[in-house]
Order: sequence, then structure tokens, then C-alpha cells
Amino acid sequence: MSTQRVIVVMGVAGTGKTTVGRLLAEALGIPYAEGDAFHPAANVAKMSAGTPLDDADRWPWLDAIGEWIRNRADLGGGVVAASSLKRAYRDRLRAAAPRTVFVHLTAERPLIEKRMAARKGHFMPTTLLDSQFAALEPLQDDELGVVVDVSGSPEDITERALAALRHLPPHEN
Repeated sequence: MSTQRVIVVMGVAGTGKTTVGRLLAEALGIPYAEGDAFHPAANVAKMSAGTPLDDADRWPWLDAIGEWIRNRADLGGGVVAASSLKRAYRDRLRAAAPRTVFVHLTAERPLIEKRMAARKGHFMPTTLLDSQFAALEPLQDDELGVVVDVSGSPEDITERALAALRHLPPHEN
């Protein structure tokens, strides 16, 4: 697998996007960016208060991530964690870099709830999990990406993601 791709680690809150994203970036020797860092303060405040974001809230956030993706596509690749729950969001990111690859982290709801409840200091409350699942549109057959189950350790998940990524078609410039 070429390390010149940009990989977006996607999924609902609590699937381990940050942890797996960092491990993927480290394994591939490319930079990592935390998608939550691209949120304006108003978005963080809204989510912290238990209010789901709407599309109007997400567009500037996605555009900021898209800018990072476009730059990294020209600079040797990278990994960014971003929920990317809807096809329209992924399309917006692909508009910045068409060969962006998505790693969709998935799990059954009880496991995700357990992991979210165990998190310390994160702004996303478990009460927003319903809105995350309601918005989720899984990867479609025409989207470049892989689906990875998040059971097991972060290292196990990362190894499964790397193995799945190796089966993608070669990167084309």
C-alpha cells in the first residue's frame, strides 16, 4: 500500500478513531491529525451541552479537514480521525483529495457505549450516540475504503486495518 494516500479513520463516537488513527499513522510513517481539533469552539460547546451538530455546523469543520487532506495528499500522505458519518461528508472530503481512503471502524452499540462511558475528559457525551447512529451511512461499494471491526485491543484493530488497506488497489497519481 502506498503511503502517499490520505486515510480518514471514520465511525461513530467511541469506536477508537483517535487511538487507531495514531497507531495507523505511526505504522505507516506518516503524520496524524485529530479531527476534533478542527472543530470551532461553538461546535465543541454544542456537543458538550448534549446537542447534536447539524450539517451547517459540520460544513466548516469538514472544509478545514479537507484543506489538511489536500495538503497532505501533496506532501506524502497522512491519517486524520473524522467521524465522516454521511456519504455527503465523505464526498466533501474526497473533493479535496479524490483518492482519500476511508477506514470505517465498526462495533455493536453495547461495546461503543462501554468505551464511551470509560473515556475521561472527552466532550462528546454518551447521550449523543443515538444521533451518531442515526446519521451513519456506511461506506458504499463505490467508495475507496475498508470496514474494520473494533473488538480487541487497539493494536489488533490497527493490524486488521493495515491488512485490509493492503488489499486496496494501488495508489494512482
